[in-house]
Amino acid sequence: MRTVELTCSPELDAGVRAAWSRLAAAGLPSLAANTHPTNRPHLTLASVDEFPPGAERRLGDLFDAALPLPVRLGRLDVLDGSAPLVWLVRPTPQLVALHGAVWDVLAEAAGPHPWHLPGRWVPHLSLALRFRGADRRRARAVAGAQRPAGEFVAARSYDGGTRTVSELTAACPRPGG
Repeated sequence: MRTVELTCSPELDAGVRAAWSRLAAAGLPSLAANTHPTNRPHLTLASVDEFPPGAERRLGDLFDAALPLPVRLGRLDVLDGSAPLVWLVRPTPQLVALHGAVWDVLAEAAGPHPWHLPGRWVPHLSLALRFRGADRRRARAVAGAQRPAGEFVAARSYDGGTRTVSELTAACPRPGG
């Protein structure tokens, strides 16, 4: 499996990690317990079995033109399926257009995973996996009271077979920096 993910600005990354820590300190499921070096806050745009030839270069060009992209977080929710606890990301027109452009690049990809396809995708930042049965009200009070702000500043791809990450573009320079 290969993913296409947007990574967060330092302030947004720190805010999401703080929510992970607050959940863990409250005894609730949290991604703070995942110590794999690739574990970091991110927004998954696409997931496929395999990239078509030239996709990484084309995706890099796409992200170089589109990033940084402001992020507005919505409410905390629990999604169906494996029932992750997530912070919903408000789908701005720019984010929706970028998502569609990523899928245009991946049109010939082997094994597109349907939950990320246009029309089915729910943009979110994960806070905990397998949250089913956990205390949603308490999680909202612990993690959701302080919504961090920031931007998506870079893109990467996670390879599920090797459990490694490849950068699709470098982090964007800060405006005025």
